[in-house]
Amino acid sequence: MKTGKVDVLLGLQWGDEGKGKVVDVLTPRYDVIARFQGGPNAGHTLEFEGEKYVLRSIPSGIFQGGKVNIIGNGVVLAPDLFMQEAKELEKSGHSLTNRLHISRKAHLIMPTHRVLDAAYEALKGKNKVGTTGKGIGPTYTDKTSRNGLRVGDIFENFEEKYAAHKARHEQMLKALGYTDYDITEDEKKWMEGIEYMRRFNIVDSEFEINGLLSSGKSILCEGAQGTMLDVDFGSYPFVTSSNTICAGACTGLGIGPNKIGDVYGIMKAYCTRVGAGPFPTELFDETGAKLRDLGHEYGAVTGRERRCGWIDLVALRYAIMVNGVTKLIMMKSDVLDSFDVIKACVAYKKDGKEIEHFPYNIEDGIEPVYKELKGWNTDMTGMTSEEQFPAAFSEYVRFLEAELQTPITIISIGPDREQTIVRG
Repeated sequence: MKTGKVDVLLGLQWGDEGKGKVVDVLTPRYDVIARFQGGPNAGHTLEFEGEKYVLRSIPSGIFQGGKVNIIGNGVVLAPDLFMQEAKELEKSGHSLTNRLHISRKAHLIMPTHRVLDAAYEALKGKNKVGTTGKGIGPTYTDKTSRNGLRVGDIFENFEEKYAAHKARHEQMLKALGYTDYDITEDEKKWMEGIEYMRRFNIVDSEFEINGLLSSGKSILCEGAQGTMLDVDFGSYPFVTSSNTICAGACTGLGIGPNKIGDVYGIMKAYCTRVGAGPFPTELFDETGAKLRDLGHEYGAVTGRERRCGWIDLVALRYAIMVNGVTKLIMMKSDVLDSFDVIKACVAYKKDGKEIEHFPYNIEDGIEPVYKELKGWNTDMTGMTSEEQFPAAFSEYVRFLEAELQTPITIISIGPDREQTIVRG
């Protein structure tokens, strides 16, 4: 029997690695692009033909004509934000209704979920996780406690179901002593979003995806956030609320592990993090500020400054292991173009001992051990092949491949889709 494969593309750091651009570049090789987890806090930025787009819930393959794009059951969807995002794309000339399919089993983010998000963060005080306030965590909490509202519910006694869920949330907020809120306008927009969603193909995505595979179609699965934000394997509790690793593609789309083909792991040539939580290689000096400025390191959805630091190979080795990465993709290499010295964290020092594995707790007493490499001081943004790379950059790539025991197959040297070098 002719069977297609599912390749998975995901971030290996703390998110913001540049997944959207890479999905857009790789899409011509695939028949279907599918999102398998996460919510509208994941801003995937794409730039081409002089235009810039930020996608939050819609798969990044939507710009390539004729491709089916699927929002899987593992995604949590905010109807109002989805409507806003989709209408902006339609205004730019990209037709969505026939090419974008939404899983019936995807859970809906309600306006009261956002209020709960704010209430929970307020209760944590100085121990805040640093959520985006989009209601994603409370929606996944409802999902796992079997109290969720799903896309398929919009066709069956929806008003009654919505009212019951809203009343439950209001009781929870009252118990938390969080009563100073007004969702009137948000709720109105949210209901408009529900009506807007009805025009799309609402599907049993697990049957659709497995049917496509059985007919020999190829699928690229797009993850959100990054491995170090995975709810099980990330820097807990400063993580997201879903499984961002490769295994999440199986549960978030309804595919068997034997259907997984290549696993593309995306990393920056350095490292960033948004929000609270431990970050061993974070730089608080001029070098960190320079990385932020050159890399335009501000959240695509929130605009928040990203914390910046050198590449962390301890965390990357761990991420490659838990994901089963077969191919690496390195983004924003050009950001390091003007540095005399490049550093890479090859181990941690804790309690006077060097460790090369990622520990249970990276919050206390972790000190990065760096290896210094020579910078290349060359503008690479106009290069079109790896033969043009400066020797010092090629040495940096070889060093990373040796440390990570995984080939770097694609290198990005700028934000545009054309500034992408496929190696070998």
